[in-house]
Amino acid sequence: MKSNWSIPTRYFVLSLILICVALVIWSAREMLKPLIMGGLIAYLLYPIVEFASRHLRIRKRKVANVIYFFSLAAMIIIPAILVPVLYTEMKNVANDLLKTLDQIGIYLDQPFQFGDIEIHLEMLVPSLKESLAALLAPLPKDAWRLIESTSKGALWFLIIIISAYYFMTDWDKVRDWVINLAPDKYRLDMRRLYLEIKEVWMAYLRGQLTLMVIVGVTFTIVWSIIGLPGALILGILGGIFSLVPDVGPFAATALAVIVALLEGSTWLPINNFWFAMLVAGLYVVLINIKNIWLRPRIIGESVHMHEGLVFLVIMAAVIFAGILGAFIIVPVLASVGVIVGYLRRRILSMPPFPPIEERSIKIGTVSKETSKKPVQGSRRK
Repeated sequence: MKSNWSIPTRYFVLSLILICVALVIWSAREMLKPLIMGGLIAYLLYPIVEFASRHLRIRKRKVANVIYFFSLAAMIIIPAILVPVLYTEMKNVANDLLKTLDQIGIYLDQPFQFGDIEIHLEMLVPSLKESLAALLAPLPKDAWRLIESTSKGALWFLIIIISAYYFMTDWDKVRDWVINLAPDKYRLDMRRLYLEIKEVWMAYLRGQLTLMVIVGVTFTIVWSIIGLPGALILGILGGIFSLVPDVGPFAATALAVIVALLEGSTWLPINNFWFAMLVAGLYVVLINIKNIWLRPRIIGESVHMHEGLVFLVIMAAVIFAGILGAFIIVPVLASVGVIVGYLRRRILSMPPFPPIEERSIKIGTVSKETSKKPVQGSRRK
């Protein structure tokens, strides 16, 4: 009896395993989104864990526990405080809009005359009021659907927070397990490949933080110039929310529009409605500058991709994969580029990685130098 499988048998078994894994992933594809969200949360918090563990000399697991539960408490407490306030304010804004629509209705009662043509717009306002009232008072028959969607959302949220916890606390074990799947002679390559991909994601995170600061400062300055109350807080929120493509800045600006409707400008001599329109118009201008020019340039430079390609892939991800896809598409493509480059060099019998100087690969307890410094000097004859 042969102790080792033949090469065709190995390839057959490997192909069978890959097909089974692909079928399992396809069957559980609904689970991928919450798992990816958990991984992203852990990815955003893990640099804090590493920094604190390195400087405070505390085990990573303990630091991860503290940071995780503190972040979880903030995620629960802050919405619990803000949601009732925002709901009350939105009801006030809706009531103000209803009053504004009544005033507009009085103005539209008279038909517009353009030569021999009369335009009647008096039915427009009642339709808008009915739509707004429907938003404010959901029908009882929708209650069960609301409960069902809320329960499902709570389940996904539970999966996200639990997966984020285990990603943060056991990432070192998961990483070493994946690396050890490779044969012994390729484990050094796997470690180096991991570091290259990690550097891509860390560079992407630095780019996102840079973009967040620029957006926050810009919105703060613009809101202060036009006299929007709470400009500093709204600007900071705009910067933080910019981490979520498109929807985040829109949510922050929606808050700014609500504040403009309720409070008006501190110095501009215009009514609250037109001031809110000014805030919305400035948002459209600024967000297009950010999406078309600023974000592609900053993110492209961080992961070494052309800004035009970054813009196109983000827009395509928004259309086909939603917000989550738009957030991860750039580092995923850059990581694929690293892997494809490694495979190309291996296939062409080239050195598997670009040459580096005096760099060591250290993961876990294993440390191997990838290059050695040449000995200086020569032997005298």
